[in-house]
Amino acid sequence: QVQLVESGGGLVQAGGSLQLSCAASGRTFSSLSMAWFRQSPGKERELVVAISRIGGNTYYGDSVKGRFTISRDNAKNTVYLQMNSLKPEDTAVYYCAAGYGIPRGGAYDYWGQGTQVTVSS
Repeated sequence: QVQLVESGGGLVQAGGSLQLSCAASGRTFSSLSMAWFRQSPGKERELVVAISRIGGNTYYGDSVKGRFTISRDNAKNTVYLQMNSLKPEDTAVYYCAAGYGIPRGGAYDYWGQGTQVTVSS
């Protein structure tokens, strides 16, 4: 079983930056693909970014390319999401997710509780 705990959300002005962290429990972190999803009111949950088990492969959604960066530290069982040049449309609850499949298109079996990111205009 894997437990995920997110931190780092909050309120920021447009153009600002935030870093989200997701700490994972268990001994299998380096076997897991990791991802960040987000969901805003009235919209479906969407895959924002994903990273492979040792970080060699990453995926970025079109809306965040060039602004967001996903990284992981397997020694610390932690994945990070650096968000720069934030826009009001980035406002959402951000969820950390983990799975044993490929980063994009694979199933994510473990989910964090979510952290709110609000970008004011």
